[in-house]
Amino acid sequence: MNDTVTDRVAAFVARTAWDDIPEVVRHEAKRSLLNYFATAIAGSGEEAMDKSLAVLAPFSGPGQCSLIGRPERVDMALATYLNAMSANIFDFDDTHQATVIHPTAPIAPALFAFAETRACDGKSLLKAFVLGGEMECRIGNAVSPSHYVRGWHITSTCGVFGAAIGVGNLIGLDEEQYAWSLGHGTAQSAGMVETIGTMSKSISVGNAARNGLLSALMAKEGISGPSDPLAGERGYLSVFSDQATVSELTDGLSEIWEIAKNTYKPYPAGIVLHPVIEGCIRLHHETGLRAEDVVAVEVTAHPLLRERADRPDVTTGRLSQVSAQHAIAIALRRGSAGLTAFNDAAVAETRRDDIRPQVTFIDDADRAIESVHMIVHTRQGQSHTIEITTAKGGPANPMTDGELEEKLAELAAYRGFDGNIRAISDAVWSLDGTEDAAEVMNMVGTQS
Repeated sequence: MNDTVTDRVAAFVARTAWDDIPEVVRHEAKRSLLNYFATAIAGSGEEAMDKSLAVLAPFSGPGQCSLIGRPERVDMALATYLNAMSANIFDFDDTHQATVIHPTAPIAPALFAFAETRACDGKSLLKAFVLGGEMECRIGNAVSPSHYVRGWHITSTCGVFGAAIGVGNLIGLDEEQYAWSLGHGTAQSAGMVETIGTMSKSISVGNAARNGLLSALMAKEGISGPSDPLAGERGYLSVFSDQATVSELTDGLSEIWEIAKNTYKPYPAGIVLHPVIEGCIRLHHETGLRAEDVVAVEVTAHPLLRERADRPDVTTGRLSQVSAQHAIAIALRRGSAGLTAFNDAAVAETRRDDIRPQVTFIDDADRAIESVHMIVHTRQGQSHTIEITTAKGGPANPMTDGELEEKLAELAAYRGFDGNIRAISDAVWSLDGTEDAAEVMNMVGTQS
């Protein structure tokens, strides 16, 4: 080892013990996993899951691992891939707001699939999740903002490293092997923002989880890699970012925990839309405003809102999850914004009834992503103004543990899942006390 940036990352993940992780970070990891099971159950019945399973099942080995929300059992690699897909398919999963990475979907499926095939205790899995998530988000910080702006789907491109480090921690990689696993991750990092709103997006999320798993297993087997795959002259940071901040990888390690900054969504839409949706729901209930009354809306927000959600002509439920025009119309009409507000039928409704307003975006780079200033102009000549400074689910207004349990129950009901929701919640909250980390997986599958 040569004290490269990659070496320092490898040393941190190899030497960090359970007792080195603060209790608040451990608890946030459990919150992340509870939210993961909620979103994976909800997404497990989607058409893309059925089609992906049909394509990939013939290549699967013995069925040792569970598919969340489904009766099928497949091999470890395919379970990792599909459970990652289902967790992210509705864009209802967690968000590290500084990078807009969805940290858990690429990591947790690999860890639980591994735990179903090779026994490990709950503390080991939680520690592996924390370390994988920490470095996934730190790599994301290092390549931001240019990485995402250029069109890389950062959950997929950085998620592969989280999965590699997490699984690597479970199987006991040494420092050199960690560096190799990161090298293998750089060779398999892929995903494009252009695929958002289509089934194709789920391919790169599934690959991030599966390829991260394989990266760790390859390193354990002795497949070597470059000495500094992250910060080398032609390493990941210089190739995937216009102006990388290398210090983000190592500054404050063990003192500042990025994974503890994770947030959870109350609405199944792009995180940039959450303050907009919240504002519209409030206007619906507080003023009686309805979509039919609205002709135009001015929104002052972080530029990412315009860049990702200025989509007036969406025709599918998937694309509606990143459409300000649809989100405003449906939230003002219904006064709510659950999963059925962003399906094909809801999109057909806002299009057929011509209730999507003209939206003017005013960029304010100093605004937080969870804030928005809205002026809504009506056909009657009135205007309604609303300011959302800290939308629900953001860092300053997080969902509570109880609200995450309610989200699990709601998404399970949406799926028609008849498992024991209380038992799943209890298993996650007590994960650090169980000898069998995979026990919860027996609760989240369904019987054929």
